[in-house]
Amino acid sequence: MNPRHLSAAVAAILAANLAHAAPPAAAFFGMPTVSKATISPKGNFVAYLYTDEKRKQMIAVRDTRNLSVVTVPAVSQGEDAPITALHWINEDRLGFTVKDMRTEFIGNWEEFAVNRDGSLMTHLISGNWRHRQETIGSHMKSRVLTAQYTYFGPTHDGSDDIIVTKHLWNNTDILSESSRLYRLDTKSRTLSDLLPGSQPARVTGWLVDADDTPRIAYSKDKGRCIVSHFDKASKQWSQISNADCYTDARVVPQFFDSRNTLYVAGGYKGTGALYTFDIAKAQRSAEPLVVLDGFDFNGDPVLDYRAKALLGLHIRTDAKSTVWFDPAMKALQQKIDALVPGMSNRILCENDCRNAPALLVAASSDRDPTQYLVYTPATNQVVSLGSEHPDIKRADMGTRDFQRFAARDGLSIPVYVTTPPGKPKGPLPTVVQVHGGPWVRGSSWEWENEAQFLASRGYLVLQPEYRGSTGFGYAHYRAGWRQWGRTMQDDLADTAQWAIKQGLADPKRVAIMGTSYGGYASLMGLIRNPELFRCGIEASGITDIGLMFTSARSNDPEQHLRYELPTLIGDPDKDAEVLKQNSPVALADKLKNPLLIAHGYEDRRVPIEHAQRLRSALATPPEWVVYPNEGHGLYHENNRIDFYQRVERFLAKHLQ
Repeated sequence: MNPRHLSAAVAAILAANLAHAAPPAAAFFGMPTVSKATISPKGNFVAYLYTDEKRKQMIAVRDTRNLSVVTVPAVSQGEDAPITALHWINEDRLGFTVKDMRTEFIGNWEEFAVNRDGSLMTHLISGNWRHRQETIGSHMKSRVLTAQYTYFGPTHDGSDDIIVTKHLWNNTDILSESSRLYRLDTKSRTLSDLLPGSQPARVTGWLVDADDTPRIAYSKDKGRCIVSHFDKASKQWSQISNADCYTDARVVPQFFDSRNTLYVAGGYKGTGALYTFDIAKAQRSAEPLVVLDGFDFNGDPVLDYRAKALLGLHIRTDAKSTVWFDPAMKALQQKIDALVPGMSNRILCENDCRNAPALLVAASSDRDPTQYLVYTPATNQVVSLGSEHPDIKRADMGTRDFQRFAARDGLSIPVYVTTPPGKPKGPLPTVVQVHGGPWVRGSSWEWENEAQFLASRGYLVLQPEYRGSTGFGYAHYRAGWRQWGRTMQDDLADTAQWAIKQGLADPKRVAIMGTSYGGYASLMGLIRNPELFRCGIEASGITDIGLMFTSARSNDPEQHLRYELPTLIGDPDKDAEVLKQNSPVALADKLKNPLLIAHGYEDRRVPIEHAQRLRSALATPPEWVVYPNEGHGLYHENNRIDFYQRVERFLAKHLQ
């Protein structure tokens, strides 16, 4: 046997041994065992979803004063109707959302309410588009709402009411053009307009104040982002901001605190910071309240409705953390961190955090999936409710690190690096994992199933926040405009080259993979840098940029096609040749390295035409799988597990 064959044989044996020791794909991608934990407004009860061994979900409610007391107010109706969200309505009543998995696209969100003891189950919203609501009288509707409605949020007055959104359509787009808010009694199913009268046009987002009054309407029209404010005294709407959606000078509302002060995000020395906003003067404060060095503000408030105070902010920089303004909450955080060392412990509470008999804690790290704990201040003790993925053991997971490196043109590129467990010595077989979007934040330091799955199989995993990604300053985002297949692609190659120069990655064993835009970038990586990327995996990937503007199966609204895509990707007419030159389907003759393609047949975001056209254009058939009951993403447990088992076999075949 020659040395090359011997080396391959040894690698195969090592890979087999590692794969045998590693947790199975189901441990990473199966339905979470414990998830969606939420604590009641007064802190007396905690509710969460529990998935049993037969894959049946149930809502479990525990009394925080005696955690051995458990009730099960609702059970899912099977794999095609999973419970996807859970929320308290008041101390005695819960709401939950069910997704009809038999139809992937718009609607299909069923909403229910039930008392925590299991009584008075009420069907509030039907996800079936064929459902028609009955009307009683001229002003009152008290039957199950149609799929036009979705859950928006709770009220804070202790009533049985929730806030729902009614989505409004034009005659062209599949997705809704505007929306309106209503108040819904979850027992009588009586619906009332939350804010009678006129409202701004094309409202795509709302902010309500501490009194549950809609105060901010967020609209998009012809590339302009418009913020309108409702004045309670005059009962009139007025614009407080009207700016180009793609400038860092615009006002981005974040939240009202419990004293009805408005907070907004805006630019500050290159990154987004948090400001208070003077509505009367229509201007933000002179100095920001929160600045995150090297990161845009990304956070959620912790509000105390009883004390009328902003207690703190849950924020994300390279990792999740909490900034406490309130000394009492800061002291509680220190106590919890001492009880649960080595973890990122996020305190979750509702209306009266400082006086609650118990607090909910979501604890995680780079090597530990989220587990939920109940902390009792009176005894200074924590009790675990369980982990999302209990079959994952810390010793089997790799470490995750956040770094930055300079791309070839000098732009700083953030990257998450996940190293296989056991402190292996490099250079290692490597996977460059490209996030979708692309105009989103890709990752965070905490445990991530895909990265850790690959690392547990012996791969170094690189997750670059390439130019065009959000969260790292306006210049970083702006640098990715109209750069599909160009400098955005260079960033991915530069990521691999950086890891090679660091001695981390084996230059002869680098793969690239991703979903949606990440799938597109994986294809372009194989086309532009076949000498670097030995093989690739793409799921739901764009293969023809021009098809994004013309596909009859796409759910992109007209505003998105006419304003957002031309700005961020390119004009379909003026830039047609450039878009073609950066479309994988037009460059299929250059796709020669091994390729795995996966797509959902019902995908409306990236229709299956993309995958079919590329497959037809390839001289060498790729490995191919179509999931008939999936859309843009893998929402069925069996499909997720199947896909990653395929990924494991593909990489073992082509990268070891």
